[in-house]
Amino acid sequence: MSKALNQTVIVQRLKSSDPNFQKTLLASLSLPSADDQAIDAVVIAILAEVKSRGDEALLSYTKQFDRLSANRISDLEIKQADLEAAYRSLPSEQAKVLEIAAQRVRAYHEKQKEAAGCRSWEYTEPDGTRLGQKVTPLDRVGIYVPGGKAAYPSSVLMNAIPATVAGVGEIIMVVPTPDGARNPLVLAAAYLAGVHRVFTIGGAQAVAALAYGTQTVPAVDKIVGPGNAYVAAAKRRVFGTVGIDMIAGPSEILVLCDGSTDPDWIAMDLFSQAEHDELAQSILLCPDPNFIDKVNQSIQKLLPQMPREKVIRASLQNRALLIEVSDMNEACQIANLIAAEHLEICTQEPQRWAEQIRHAGAIFMGSYTSESLGDYCAGPNHVLPTARTARFSSPLGVYDFMKRSSLIEVSEAGAQTLGPIASTLAHGEGLQAHARAAEMRLKKK
Repeated sequence: MSKALNQTVIVQRLKSSDPNFQKTLLASLSLPSADDQAIDAVVIAILAEVKSRGDEALLSYTKQFDRLSANRISDLEIKQADLEAAYRSLPSEQAKVLEIAAQRVRAYHEKQKEAAGCRSWEYTEPDGTRLGQKVTPLDRVGIYVPGGKAAYPSSVLMNAIPATVAGVGEIIMVVPTPDGARNPLVLAAAYLAGVHRVFTIGGAQAVAALAYGTQTVPAVDKIVGPGNAYVAAAKRRVFGTVGIDMIAGPSEILVLCDGSTDPDWIAMDLFSQAEHDELAQSILLCPDPNFIDKVNQSIQKLLPQMPREKVIRASLQNRALLIEVSDMNEACQIANLIAAEHLEICTQEPQRWAEQIRHAGAIFMGSYTSESLGDYCAGPNHVLPTARTARFSSPLGVYDFMKRSSLIEVSEAGAQTLGPIASTLAHGEGLQAHARAAEMRLKKK
């Protein structure tokens, strides 16, 4: 291990009582945007090329970025038999835990389907008019699974299983395989989750293929799943042609702690997000300055033991915060301002403080509820809103793979009641044909 990696990691400390605290905090939450225009320019070119040249462009970009050559896109498709073979080839322990995780994710989303308004409904008014809502699954969705720095079988489960539970007709998965390296766990997860087709393509070019369709890759109705900055930019650009789940940024964790949890546990929970990449963010809010000191000591002690020490170190030094607050009530107020992707409440009364939380992607209550359990096997979805978007958006769920149509069947009697209302409002808007359409259905007096 290099000498540099044995040095103390400097984590920024703040106090909520500091005069410029909120300004400093918000600045720390924002991401550098210097490269946004350059990334966007590359993505625009890739989208245009795939849209116009289809498979030919897709093959070219796959060779360029993934160093993977093929004569045709069908050579980059993994057949169902190969997905099953990958599952059958897993060591028994891996297969067992993957099955358990898949079962738990499926059970949670089945409950969600029952409780989250994912079913059709209607009612009849006294005059015979029927009103309601028809809920139907999407025909075809695309799932993007990252495959660059690491492999993510858990992302396959979290994206595909809610789509399966929703009743989506066809699930198309894309996953980059640099240098042709295929991860058996990822393929096994696709098999267990019910994915229909898998293409070993990635990046903005894969998003383009899913959005526009090529000679081989079918166009989908919605694209879900996280990716790098190029994938995020591409999803933003194709929105409108297809639906998307969200624009995912670097991962985040916010820990609220009253000082009653082992500081080693808190340090490791901060590491659990920092190890994703250098731009991931880990934040601790705590009213006890002595406990913050202990967590900092744990960080210094445990960091050299981590295989991804270099990535964690960069993340902690660039974006982590250890924040002293006046009390837990203030911690909750600040948590709502941050609106974190993952929020851990490591306190003696976690449900008490959870009641004060309005904005968070997922809330992990109690010292034994590490965020990593949610990532893999607790059941709720780990595809969560980042970059403060939890203020207005939600975790990926069954509802993301369904759409609603209004049902209206007006009776003859109902038309006599509603017609004059519509006529008056239509005339007020200067839309005479609208008015006449309603008036023609009125009985002549």
